[in-house]
Amino acid sequence: MRGGVQQVRVVVRAMALLRLGRGDSAPQVAEVVRLTPHAVRKIAQRYRTGGMARAVFEAPRPGAAEVLAPSDKQRIIAMVCSAPPAGAARWTVRLVAEQAVKRKVVPRVGRETIRVLYKTTTSAVAGKKCGA
Repeated sequence: MRGGVQQVRVVVRAMALLRLGRGDSAPQVAEVVRLTPHAVRKIAQRYRTGGMARAVFEAPRPGAAEVLAPSDKQRIIAMVCSAPPAGAARWTVRLVAEQAVKRKVVPRVGRETIRVLYKTTTSAVAGKKCGA
């Protein structure tokens, strides 16, 4: 806690542990650090079971799984590098999503997934030269 800048929640949890270590009750600590008594008790429980790091710092969260596999992304990019279907002047996010499902590149895909793919992929998908 002494070195560097810490997140407020980390400092608050450490302050709660200090107060509990001095013998204050959970409701007393909760009033000082502006948490609920239940939250203070949970911090104390995490300290007893996992030590200081478990009580003060949050465990990493798993996050959402990738919607498209790398091979699916490559096939969608290859599709976008080809000419758009008849009747379309250019590829749009909506058109890419529709055509990816229609051409059975992927079983289903949303427009937001395609938009994120556009944003995170090379400039080839952003309307510049494909292939090269």
